Amino acid sequence: MKSLKTNLVLDAIGLACPMPVVKTKKAMNSAEAGQVVEVQATDKGSKADLKAWAESTGHQYLGTIEEGTILKHYLRKSAGEDAIERNHPVVATNEELENKLNDSIIVLDVREEAEYAFSHIPNAINIPMGELDTRLNELNKEDDIFVVCRTGSRSDLAAQKLAQNGFSKVTNVVPGMSGWSGSTTSINK
Repeated sequence: MKSLKTNLVLDAIGLACPMPVVKTKKAMNSAEAGQVVEVQATDKGSKADLKAWAESTGHQYLGTIEEGTILKHYLRKSAGEDAIERNHPVVATNEELENKLNDSIIVLDVREEAEYAFSHIPNAINIPMGELDTRLNELNKEDDIFVVCRTGSRSDLAAQKLAQNGFSKVTNVVPGMSGWSGSTTSINK
C-alpha cells in the first residue's frame, strides 16, 4: 500500500496509555489548522484512545491502517470550519447530491488525501484544496461539478475558485462528508 501524504509523522511506537495521546496532543498544538498528522503506535488501545480524544477536542479522527504490529492513526487538526461564512451562490444538500449520483456529474472531493482515503463518495475525484490551482486542467469547464469537503467550507472556497476560472456549472455541497449518509468507499474496504 502506498503511504498517505501527511504533514507530520509522530512516533509513539512502544509507548503505552496515556503516552500516545499525550504526544499527539503536543503535536497537534504545533500543527497548523487543517494539517494531517500520522501517529505511529503499537499500543492496541491507542485506536480507541486517539479516536475519543480527537472527538472530544474537535479534531477529526480519519482512521487507522494496521501494518504488522504498527498502527498508523490519521488525524486532522480542526480549523474551526463550521464558523466560516459560505459565499458560493449555488448550494446543494447531501440528499440532493445523492439523488444526482446516477446522472452525468462530477463529484470533486477537495479534502486532504488521507481524509479521502478513509471515506469518500464512490467515483469522486480527489484534488485537495491546496493543489486545486495547479490541477484545474484535470477538470472540464463544461462538466456539472459538485464540490465536497468535510463541512462545506473548503468546498465553498473551491467552488468560488472554479467559478473564477471559468467553470460555469459548479455546486457546493453542504454539509458535505461530515453529514454524508450515502454509500462510501474506503481504503479499508
